Amino acid sequence: MKFIVSACDLAKVKTEGLVVPMFEGEKIAGDIKTLDGALGGFIARSAKNGVFEGKYGQSLSTDSLGNAPAGKITLAGMGKREELTLERVRQAAGGSARTMRNAGIRNFATGLAMIRPGGVDEQSVAQAVAEGTTLALYSFENFKSEKSKKKIENILAAARSKSDEPRLQKGVDKGVILAEAACMARDLINLPGNVVTPTYLAEKARETANKYRLKCTVFGPKEIEKRKMGGLMAVAKGSRQPARFIILEYMKGPKNQKPVALVGKGLTFDTGGISIKPSERMEEMKADMSGGAAVIGAIRAAAALKLKANIVGLIPSTENMPGGSATKPGDVATSLSGVTMEIINTDAEGRLILSDALAYSKKFDPDCVVDIATLTGACMVALGYYASGLFGNDDQLIEQIREAGEATGERCWPMPLWPEYEEQIKSEVADIKNVGPRWGGAITAAAFLKKHVSGKWAHLDIAGTAYNTEKGRPYLSYGGVGIGVRQMISFIEKRLGL
Repeated sequence: MKFIVSACDLAKVKTEGLVVPMFEGEKIAGDIKTLDGALGGFIARSAKNGVFEGKYGQSLSTDSLGNAPAGKITLAGMGKREELTLERVRQAAGGSARTMRNAGIRNFATGLAMIRPGGVDEQSVAQAVAEGTTLALYSFENFKSEKSKKKIENILAAARSKSDEPRLQKGVDKGVILAEAACMARDLINLPGNVVTPTYLAEKARETANKYRLKCTVFGPKEIEKRKMGGLMAVAKGSRQPARFIILEYMKGPKNQKPVALVGKGLTFDTGGISIKPSERMEEMKADMSGGAAVIGAIRAAAALKLKANIVGLIPSTENMPGGSATKPGDVATSLSGVTMEIINTDAEGRLILSDALAYSKKFDPDCVVDIATLTGACMVALGYYASGLFGNDDQLIEQIREAGEATGERCWPMPLWPEYEEQIKSEVADIKNVGPRWGGAITAAAFLKKHVSGKWAHLDIAGTAYNTEKGRPYLSYGGVGIGVRQMISFIEKRLGL
């Protein structure tokens, strides 16, 4: 799929398909009025009859039957102009792109990059159009015998003038890079657990490093044991698949700039171990490495964008299986941090492997550490499927991540992390235990992670947002979302002033 940016008159552009934005409560004018005339007043009648009024999420498609240069015309409802946001642009781009593909159209033009939310520049709008379109057209068909033949080949992003073209092109190029990195993460998440093992994940990290000239280091079981990564070792004991600890380094910023450390949970399949999960929907536990996929995707995007930043990615990776040598409830493990951990529930394994990665991050003397993990079902109970839980020990860091979530449509919400919650994970036989009481489980999980960090730290619990099984945003397909890739890049840019 290729994006082309060009200044043109939407009513005169010759194309198989055309997407035209329309706002609620505004009179038909300009390009829409010209098109309406060619269509014999179809648009005006639809508005008068209440069929299409430009409300947010509405769309109206018709064939011009040769009466206009464009073949199929889709009107995308944007809602009231004063309520326009980049996320609405992103969603409209995704929904209209799918409409065109489903109609069998291969080439279309869109006017979505011509509109302007308040206070937003044209480059950011073009980026949102490219993101929404590319994310929406993603499909995972690796194991299907019959693959869809409906493909979009070319998209013309219309600009208002020739002088706008360079800025729009820059935005489109950035949007494609970010979305393609998120789609790479989606592929890793959607592949089954018999394909994506810890070894496979490490190989993909190495491939990314080789392509973008990054430094990649991978520890196997012997190195993990030598470094006394007791949390990762404890979880890996029940699996025949050897654990991996993956380190990616992108160091293209100033030499005196401390790196941002990204830590991603790389649990390639989670049965729950001895504390085994119910069988219903266990197949979705292949997505328990979504945090690790996000870290690989984010560093890939940073390299492709040539950000002047120093970024370290740390991914502890294993399976959680109930093998004969598996860790048992009541066992005690010692993290790389030196903290002893009583394992009450083996299905609370993510925090165990993350403890080692968080402790290891100290070796890089980072500016801050952000971990991203499908950590707790409790977070899904609290926030559902539309927001990730956000925890941390630094208000500025938390706010920067929250703002990045708003900007990218990957929303998150700050949660409390008071000392009372830390009291709830104190153990009678070790320093801490890996689960607290039933209530507030997402918070006590974050409190557990906090025990292994020093310096500025934030934690994103993406258990409810990493895997899509419902009809939500138009640019999300079923399965892996690739959440965190675009948000982390936006956060890093905010953090470093890029």
